[in-house]
Amino acid sequence: MSDTTLTIDNILAPELTLCKVPASSKKRALEFIAEQIREHYQTVSENQIFNNLIARERLGSTGIGQGIAIPHCRLEGLERVIGVLMTLEEAVEFDAIDNQPVDLVFALVVPKEATSEHLELLSQLAEKFNERSFCDRLRQCEDAQALYRSMTAASG
Repeated sequence: MSDTTLTIDNILAPELTLCKVPASSKKRALEFIAEQIREHYQTVSENQIFNNLIARERLGSTGIGQGIAIPHCRLEGLERVIGVLMTLEEAVEFDAIDNQPVDLVFALVVPKEATSEHLELLSQLAEKFNERSFCDRLRQCEDAQALYRSMTAASG
């Protein structure tokens, strides 16, 4: 495998894997993602991430159905792809394609110029989340460590 190939393993950090996040709405979930990224990457702007995620949602919801959302955006000046995985304490309305509320979220923030990587990662994620047993395993995780292990164990 060439080292330019991005996988979920190398974009998701344990500290950006969060279990049972209390988010009361889609907006709050996206704000939380931006806050978490800002906490671990001081060079990025929380507002910029949030605004870019919201702008992307306006084009069409990133709720892909079955309680899953993959919010994503590009960010000017970002040096690497950042992934955030979280399960929500309670499912929130996300305007998903099947109108089901969302409780499993994988956010992707990519450098502005990383178009092909962006699409490749989105398809990897969509493929994984398409597997119901995999999603059930993620939902059953009681803490962030277990969630991180479940997410990364399955990829490759």
